[in-house]
Amino acid sequence: MTTLLVGFLAAALLLAVRAWCVLRGHGTPRSRKKEAVSLLAVAGSGGHTTEMLRLLSNLSTAYSPRYYVLAETDTMSEERIRSFESTRNHESRPPLYSIHRIPRSREVRQSWISSVFTSIKSALHCFPLTARLRPDVILCNGPGTCVPVCLSALLLGIIGIKKTIIIYVESICRVESLSLTGQILYYFSNVFIVQWPLLKDKYPKSIYLGRLV
Repeated sequence: MTTLLVGFLAAALLLAVRAWCVLRGHGTPRSRKKEAVSLLAVAGSGGHTTEMLRLLSNLSTAYSPRYYVLAETDTMSEERIRSFESTRNHESRPPLYSIHRIPRSREVRQSWISSVFTSIKSALHCFPLTARLRPDVILCNGPGTCVPVCLSALLLGIIGIKKTIIIYVESICRVESLSLTGQILYYFSNVFIVQWPLLKDKYPKSIYLGRLV
């Protein structure tokens, strides 16, 4: 029993050290020379998807393949994503993208207590998905769905499977305060972008680039 306990404590200590090392260097990702960068974009119902597609429209085709993740109950985003991809200039090549659905972590007006259990369910679906896709970059802009996705990617980095750069762009609608998702990912993202100068003043880590969408 003593040997088992020592082994468990040693493994826990190694994992803690690994997590500390990853989080310590989390804000300064190393640049790499690579022709293509795989991108995972988290879509959300309503305005989130609109803003996300506007962001993606400004990216080069070097961001390929593109993986879209959306909630199971999101009935509108998939059609808009497919329409967006079909109209992009792919230089005579077929579009390299795929769409993946996960359980929504929190529905609109869902109680906070019940959302704990739905978030856990969503996270359990996200980890094997991100482990399989292993994106180089995750781009998200506010829907609650991106929280379990980003935390799963962070866990992959902690255990040494894949280091993913997380870029968060706060919604243009957030003028004076961050969304709940933004408040969470402010501490875990590599790059945190706001679209209003007041938010930059309140959150020093953030980057203000003006209006992006």
